[in-house]
Amino acid sequence: MSDWNPALYLRFADERTRPAAELLARVPLQSPARVVDLGCGPGNSTGLLVQRFPRAEVLGLDSSAAMVQAARERLPQAAFVQQDIAAWAGGGDGAPAPDLVYSNAALHWVDGHGNLFARLLNRLAPGGVLAVQMPDNLNEPSHRLMREVAALPSFAPLLAQALQVRAGMLAPEAYYDVLAGQRPAAIDLWHTVYRHVMDGPQAIVDWLRATGLRPFLDALPPQLQSDFLAEYGRRIDAAYGERADGRRLLAFPRLFIVAQRKP
Repeated sequence: MSDWNPALYLRFADERTRPAAELLARVPLQSPARVVDLGCGPGNSTGLLVQRFPRAEVLGLDSSAAMVQAARERLPQAAFVQQDIAAWAGGGDGAPAPDLVYSNAALHWVDGHGNLFARLLNRLAPGGVLAVQMPDNLNEPSHRLMREVAALPSFAPLLAQALQVRAGMLAPEAYYDVLAGQRPAAIDLWHTVYRHVMDGPQAIVDWLRATGLRPFLDALPPQLQSDFLAEYGRRIDAAYGERADGRRLLAFPRLFIVAQRKP
């Protein structure tokens, strides 16, 4: 895929940062020394970590060069590295164990991400916390319609691989069992469905262009990209009905997990 677009991603910065703040609010740490933000994006979530833990050594990690550069410009007081999440979770870098490993809307992009949870928990310092938020929206109209349009004859021959880019979610119970098998001190798990107020169907399309639509659009030549977006936009318009004020509500389920390693 092409690199991420920080400006497009941050067009809905408030909505994207809200779950990051709500995840952080449930982290039971007062003064961690070392904090790692996995999949830091353009630094909007990392900024929350820096604000809450001003004395901590904060490291943001992302596989996107554009996102890392945007994060560095946003937060020069933190350190940022371009690296794959799965590679970092494998350890072996010799760095001190972090007190907090935090990941907002990133792990669901990692193939086989369910296998990461035990490894991430075990990378923590004693008493450390793993805090993760992942979108659970693959069965929402926003993502179901992507797959429907991708299956149309004019697009299907080019989009077989795009359908496999994003990893499927496990059931919440499966994540719990993986973590519980490591005998942590505590596990906190909850599921929230946000209803984001959007100005219209085009706003919903723009939201998804920065994230879920990327694998599909990147695999198409420019003319077919336009055709795909036009058809997708028509279906989005029909799926998300106009509310009393003319706007639309984008349902967005998210799964939150906070686990603390034993001291």
